[in-house]
Amino acid sequence: MVQGGEFLINHLAIVEHQQLMQYSPIVLAYIGDAVFELMVRTRMVGTQPRKVRDIHRETVDIVKAESQARALRVIYPELSEQEQDIVRRGRNAKSHPGNRNNDLFDYKLSTGFEALMGYLYLNGDEERLTELVNKVMELVQIENSSEEELACINVPYVEGNIPNRP
Repeated sequence: MVQGGEFLINHLAIVEHQQLMQYSPIVLAYIGDAVFELMVRTRMVGTQPRKVRDIHRETVDIVKAESQARALRVIYPELSEQEQDIVRRGRNAKSHPGNRNNDLFDYKLSTGFEALMGYLYLNGDEERLTELVNKVMELVQIENSSEEELACINVPYVEGNIPNRP
């Protein structure tokens, strides 16, 4: 069984780097969306036995555009220049929000986030992909924690720990 932070992803590059850089950022986001959701689902299933309905609700809360955009705002400064470029390409790509409830700015940021996930996956950079997904999962855990829970894990509680806008 897969443990909480472990993911089973092929560690070999699927696409040559030169070819990968020619991919549309929308294609990278398409793959990245699936990879990120699979990794989150794997984490959710690996934590403890729960009802599928509960796992699904928690997964949807993490993979929705708003959550991805919030996480990207926090991790963006830690990304390499090349990773930031992939995010910018994804953010600036012409795409149409599939859900009318999404804020357009959050939707564009989430497309950039997904493009980065797709790039890392297709490039075979499993270590970096896992590192970033783990960081996002930690952010979600902190965001969803109560003041008492945060005190137990030595994270100072600050209203609005995760910024809504850059």
